[in-house]
Amino acid sequence: QVQLVESGGGLVQPGGSLRLSCAASGNIFSIKTMGWYRQAPGKERELVARITSGRSTYYADYADSVKGRFTISRDFARNTVYLQMNSLKPEDTAVYYCNADLFMSTTMRSSDFWGQGTQVTVSS
Repeated sequence: QVQLVESGGGLVQPGGSLRLSCAASGNIFSIKTMGWYRQAPGKERELVARITSGRSTYYADYADSVKGRFTISRDFARNTVYLQMNSLKPEDTAVYYCNADLFMSTTMRSSDFWGQGTQVTVSS
């Protein structure tokens, strides 16, 4: 049984920074993708940033609204992904959810998992 545990959310002033962490636990064979989504009140959940593993490389992609401000990084040996958020704006206020597509040791296929979410509030 997989758990994704997020941490690092909180209240920050505009222009400030936060660093989110997501650690996955369970019988994980390997990570296919791991990243972050967010959902603001009254809005659809949207992709923020994601890392996809290849055979010998990995790839990162970002929502246009966060390019140049957010950076995703990984420590897949520890089943962990980070999101460094700089120059935060009020419109970044949302619940941020960790998402992972994981190959489990007990199956031949990957499965999609979600964390419980962590609140990020950007306000004066």
